Amino acid sequence: MADSTAPPRGLSRPGRWARGAAGVAALFLASEILGRAGIVDRSYLPPASSVTARAVELAGDREFLFNVRVTLTAWALGLAIAIAIAVPLGLLLGSVPAVNTAVRAIVEFLRPIPSVALIPLAGLLLGSGLAMEVPLIVYASTWPILFNTMYGLHDADPTAKETLRAFGFGRAQVLLRVSLPSAAPFIATGVRLAASVALILAVGTEILSGFGDGLGMFIAQAGTVPDGTRDVLAGTVWAGCIGLVIDTVLVRTENRAFRWHRAQRSGAS
Repeated sequence: MADSTAPPRGLSRPGRWARGAAGVAALFLASEILGRAGIVDRSYLPPASSVTARAVELAGDREFLFNVRVTLTAWALGLAIAIAIAVPLGLLLGSVPAVNTAVRAIVEFLRPIPSVALIPLAGLLLGSGLAMEVPLIVYASTWPILFNTMYGLHDADPTAKETLRAFGFGRAQVLLRVSLPSAAPFIATGVRLAASVALILAVGTEILSGFGDGLGMFIAQAGTVPDGTRDVLAGTVWAGCIGLVIDTVLVRTENRAFRWHRAQRSGAS
């Protein structure tokens, strides 16, 4: 579950941006050619320029921005609750083997259950809106943080832990002074992975539930009207851009906060 944020060796930041821009430009050009040339019906694949123009136009639509705000609120609440649950639970399971053994079967049973499969049940029991979205987001987002926390604890330097124990420090103090700082970069990576999962669940739940507000609901409703493909794709562009911004912010924060960890890993390799 752990993930490395270090860029490929030999590739500068401008080079990475250039490659990314080239990929976006190629996709944009292919969509534009297919739409303009009539190779694909515009009702199924509008030209990229038309979709981009509509996405920009939506930035001035108050109703659309309200839907975006609803989705981001559900995303933020769900992710925050997942962090509050997963980090302490991961520390407990990763540092107390007896507890890990006792609950491991339950964790392995629940983890593979897709969150989208729980949407009908959640809608029936919890209704619509945040009351339904947030629990589903919490459920899906907990796993990356939980397992990265446990993985990070196992990565702690055993010599440092034994040294503290030799000086009379208890289990809690060893956890706070050695294990938790060592696990912090892995927890941050888990949060970054969970942030993407949370956004997917927020939008996906709104699309599949068929009621309520949010960016996903905007996309779902656009798909039910004639010539609504442009709005569907414009809403999808917004979802992708939001996800990209969130990931970029988290990656940069992670790299700055845990620069020592990257240097340590580079030195070890």
